[in-house]
Amino acid sequence: MTTTIPNLEIIGKTKPEYAEILTPQALFFVAALNHKFNGTRLALLERRKERQAELNAGRLPGFLPETEDVRSGAWKVAECPRDLQDRRVEITGPVERKMMINALNSGAKVFMADLEDSLSPTWPNVVEGQICLYEAVRRKLTFTSPEGKAYKLNDEIAVLLVRPRGWHLNEDHVLMEGKPVSASLFDFGLYFFHNAKECAARGTGPYFYLPKMENHLEARLWNDVFTFAQEQLGVPHGTIRATALLETILAAFEMEEILYELKDHASGLNAGRWDYIFSLIKKFSNFSQYTLPDRAQVTMNVPFMRAYCDLLVNTCHRRGAHAMGGMAAFIPSRKDAEINKVAMAKVTEDKERETKQGFDGTWVAHPDLVPLAKQVFDAHLGDRPNQKDNLRADVSVDAKQIIDTTIPGSSISETGLRNNINVGLQYIESWLRGVGAAAIHNLMEDAATAEISRAQLWQWIKNKAKLADGRVITKELYSELAADELAKLGSGGRFKEAAKILNDLVLNDQFAEFLTIPAYEYIKD
Repeated sequence: MTTTIPNLEIIGKTKPEYAEILTPQALFFVAALNHKFNGTRLALLERRKERQAELNAGRLPGFLPETEDVRSGAWKVAECPRDLQDRRVEITGPVERKMMINALNSGAKVFMADLEDSLSPTWPNVVEGQICLYEAVRRKLTFTSPEGKAYKLNDEIAVLLVRPRGWHLNEDHVLMEGKPVSASLFDFGLYFFHNAKECAARGTGPYFYLPKMENHLEARLWNDVFTFAQEQLGVPHGTIRATALLETILAAFEMEEILYELKDHASGLNAGRWDYIFSLIKKFSNFSQYTLPDRAQVTMNVPFMRAYCDLLVNTCHRRGAHAMGGMAAFIPSRKDAEINKVAMAKVTEDKERETKQGFDGTWVAHPDLVPLAKQVFDAHLGDRPNQKDNLRADVSVDAKQIIDTTIPGSSISETGLRNNINVGLQYIESWLRGVGAAAIHNLMEDAATAEISRAQLWQWIKNKAKLADGRVITKELYSELAADELAKLGSGGRFKEAAKILNDLVLNDQFAEFLTIPAYEYIKD
């Protein structure tokens, strides 16, 4: 299908129902965004490579001297819209029809509809996800299961936020001048074009979560995109509100600068814990002193995670922004009450820690966790919509604390090694089948948690880490255990391809930036 827009071509297969989203006007808007901003995006991605080379050469990150005036200045983000004042429980999930209805009806204050980590970006998933968003904004989203069960939205639903894909990703099914457009601009552009004015007419707004930024210049780019988009469609400046996911180790040193760049459109920061752990492993993967133990031992109470959260709450509240807590990924079991009892206790403990640390709200991955998380935050907040008045004046975090990966008594077990292999295989296989939010071992795994699994495997081999029993983790040991785990999972589905992808990532001498980039080649039409 060739559109009427010069140099823009859709090469993904289309269906009649796609026409309501892939309109000439909407695609012209996407083309305008890509024309104006894609060059800056690509330059910023090159800067990421340069910064990685600096890290590899031993230049550790720190707070930027050139932005000291921002950190010491007296400024605040824009006033929070009424319907984003209370965000005590947010639920997340992919832009999939049934899951969206259940999430919007869950009783959570906010639903983050995800076009990124929990969505496998097949062309149908991406476009049909936009259709679902269009219908959700207009309260027309419905679903009927193969068994005949009907789903529809309640009268009262969660506030809708949308997470587009990160700056590092392309949308290969849409070409401009023969090259893929930015996935970020494609996702944002289609949603904003079709829904910004409708959202405002309904008393809400076009609200977003922004993923995987590594510095304030990447936030500046988003702000420039927002300003341009609002001008082009005649939407008042500041109508957009965005929460930045603080999920990269380098961005932790630029929290204030990121809020400052977005300040006319900012509504907060979120402690994206799983991607944050992955980012630390990735950025310091060549250094043995930053080798982390079993994933289960990297809790929110270890030094570098606690410092990051303390600083995030302090930063947000001083600037009038929401500080949002991390994900409770547990999926309640309807068959094993004992698993539920243990897991629910852990979730409760985690959410209580967040309330005491000063967070204004938290994330859950499953509707059954909404009441539990709400109960914890209700007990702490009472009738207050948030606790932004808790400035955490006791917080003083320096650069060394942010990268202090000391975890006393930690170790790497064969169980932990096998679990990373198993989760990596199962998640990638699920992703290849078009399912980006996968229930594995009673946890909702997405690309972020799978990234931790494969990154740890690479890091352990690279740095000759030892298991608790003294064995060195080598390529040979990995290959032996990977073959064993694959045999347990069987040969059905797309496990053969998943094993190839995981092996290529883990056994390569060079660390691959994101597993989803090579895996994307397997799902393109």
